[in-house]
Amino acid sequence: MNTEKTSTTTTWLLFVVSTVVLLLMLIWVPQWFWVVLPFPLTFLVQAMRVM
Repeated sequence: MNTEKTSTTTTWLLFVVSTVVLLLMLIWVPQWFWVVLPFPLTFLVQAMRVM
């Protein structure tokens, strides 16, 4: 079994940035916030190393 020790710093940073973008879109363009919705969820799962 090959276990890689990789840093998730980049993935956490992408999660934070995409969450900020999601919140900004939710404030200013609420009808389009769903377009950005998959990105924070995907990066959260990757950062937690679930996927």
